[in-house]
Amino acid sequence: MKTDIRPPVTTAQQTGALALALLAFVQFLVVLNTSIVNVALDAIAAQWRMSASGLSWVINAYLLPFGGLLLMGGRLGDLLGRRRVLLAGGVILGVGSLAATVAWSEPVLLAARALQGAGAALLAPTALAITVVMFAAQRQRALGIVGAVSGLGGAAGVLFSGVLTQTLGWRSIFALTAALALVTVAVTPSLVPRDVPVGDRRLDVTGGLLATLGVSALVYALSSGPRAGWGAPVPVAALAGGVALLVVFVAWQRRAADPLVRLGILRIGSVGPANALMLLLGAVWIGLFFYLPLLQQQVLGYGPLATGLSQLPLAGATVAASWLAPRVAARSGGRTSLVGALATLAAGLAWLGAASSNASFVADLLGPMLLIGAGLGLAFVVLTTLGLTGVDPAESGLASGLVNTTRQVGGGLGLALLTAAASIAATRNGQGGVEVLAEGFRWAFRTGFVIAALAALTALFTVPAGTARR
Repeated sequence: MKTDIRPPVTTAQQTGALALALLAFVQFLVVLNTSIVNVALDAIAAQWRMSASGLSWVINAYLLPFGGLLLMGGRLGDLLGRRRVLLAGGVILGVGSLAATVAWSEPVLLAARALQGAGAALLAPTALAITVVMFAAQRQRALGIVGAVSGLGGAAGVLFSGVLTQTLGWRSIFALTAALALVTVAVTPSLVPRDVPVGDRRLDVTGGLLATLGVSALVYALSSGPRAGWGAPVPVAALAGGVALLVVFVAWQRRAADPLVRLGILRIGSVGPANALMLLLGAVWIGLFFYLPLLQQQVLGYGPLATGLSQLPLAGATVAASWLAPRVAARSGGRTSLVGALATLAAGLAWLGAASSNASFVADLLGPMLLIGAGLGLAFVVLTTLGLTGVDPAESGLASGLVNTTRQVGGGLGLALLTAAASIAATRNGQGGVEVLAEGFRWAFRTGFVIAALAALTALFTVPAGTARR
């Protein structure tokens, strides 16, 4: 008879495990809040007869404040205390979710989505910064767990969206996120220790406004171009204004006494390349999960529940790859594993870009989903690790906000680019009905393939060999 000689689990270890579970749950909630609308988009469009271009603003209304305010959210955690900011983010997200649940018009829904995005902008970088600080000795393992649970949030969002939309209606998806936000607020004080704000620096509000307005103008220009025409005054003015605002933002960061983004942080280790690559990964990520459910519902005739269930292999592959990412990176190095992940992602998107209007799940969708999920999960964890490696703990909130910002900003810009590609392809297609939609969706996925392939080449030449090894 063998004797169990394992040391007993201490109260501190139990508390630490529960704290990591909570922090992973926060990231789960943020990803869930993004993905849970995807299957419901068709039902939301029917409610107010929204076009595909207009429907993209249900996503962008969330992404714009989320991406634009992430830097401020991360820095607020550094300056005011991370637990306090985490609680504030949960409250704001919960209020926005309740408002979306009772929205009586399209503008109210978009305003509620913006409020959700603002709350998520406080939650995501703060939870990631707390994870890095609390679990510094096991950072890669902790980030792998967080990445896997985030992938599970994508799966749960698609599944819950399908089940709830088909049984209770699309409003119920926002009631669910409101309830989960309430759980976060209730549990956080007992699991996350009170922290001391770092220093007495002030928040760079001017820099935050410049960044938010600049990014918003760029996304608006790319989103309105297909509808108004690329040579129309409004898209041209928005594009020029967005670029100008971001140039001013960089200039302001160089001279501000307490800049929102200390530009020197981009020269630490692989922080700069990691954020550039996360921008490209985000461009593929958000657009993919926007157009794949539309392909399944509007072209292939899937119902909401069937759409949710059919995407479980993609989500499962994402979770598995995220869980294995620390081991893969430890053996192969950050550059090798990252290039392989992005190349796998690109292959899956190219395959998906060949799907016909009568594509079958097993022959035409399952394989691409597995490749895409594996590439997304591995790339996300490796890039997050690279984006935080070597950063001083006092700036962990800033670094976390930066890596989240580039992913979400890339998502907004990528969705606009994929929408533009789909719109142009559908307009040029002389056929009618479902085939027009199918051609547009194919070109959206092909555009994602180009972005992923570009990311793989960029990683090959910018990420130093051997990075992200233990």
